[in-house]
Amino acid sequence: MIESFDSTIDRCCGVLKLDFSSTELAQLAVEKGFSQDTLDAVSTLFEYLRDKKEQTTIQTILRMSRLPQKVPKTFDNFDFSLLRGKGVVDLEKLESIRTLAPVYAHRNLAFIGPAGTGKTHLAQAFGYECCKKGLKTYFIKASELRDKFTTARRAEKTASMLTSLVRPSCLIIDEIGHCEFDKENTRLFFDLIDRRYNKEGAYNIVFTSNRNPSLWRENFHEEDSLLCALDRIFDAATVFNIHGESFRGKHLETYALQAGKVHTADN
Repeated sequence: MIESFDSTIDRCCGVLKLDFSSTELAQLAVEKGFSQDTLDAVSTLFEYLRDKKEQTTIQTILRMSRLPQKVPKTFDNFDFSLLRGKGVVDLEKLESIRTLAPVYAHRNLAFIGPAGTGKTHLAQAFGYECCKKGLKTYFIKASELRDKFTTARRAEKTASMLTSLVRPSCLIIDEIGHCEFDKENTRLFFDLIDRRYNKEGAYNIVFTSNRNPSLWRENFHEEDSLLCALDRIFDAATVFNIHGESFRGKHLETYALQAGKVHTADN
């Protein structure tokens, strides 16, 4: 659907944060006797400035996301043919998350499975799509989150730390189960989940783990806080259980070489 001239100008002014509107432009056009070519040129200029501002915003969001930039993990470079579901619906459900419906529906995502089965790639791909739509995203490994909690506690800055983690629309916590959270950090984990659970606007959390959530209690040492956190995490969530062997090493090349003294005919 092609935007009308008025809606194009108004959208551009909104993105550029200009105190100006299509109505004011129309009045100016009448006063100055703008031709249609002049109005078309003005519209083209506004669209160029809008697109430039949107791209600058996206690049800023990507840089702040902590997602890999040099070789980003995207849905386009993920080999979906390596996955097999119980049925076509399973794969369709997985591929459908690229529409970002989960973040708009406040639905958390969890990718559960052994190492090397694409969990982190899929989580980062979802975050990358969020960034491209202008949604703030933040990627952090569970061990980094634990260290962030500990540092904030020691500096007595837990409030500001939690605020910074609540702010992004999409929060990706990678590798749950690779480290332990003591009682205080488990309580902070609950506080983070609880505040995001009550957040307004588009938001969700994406988890990856090699352990079923029922086993997370082995890594969080305050069971009541963890159970309350899990209750909120999976109140509205989609869990993808990925089974099978690691994808890594599929391009591995192995050669057999013999080391030793070379014998000639003269010997």
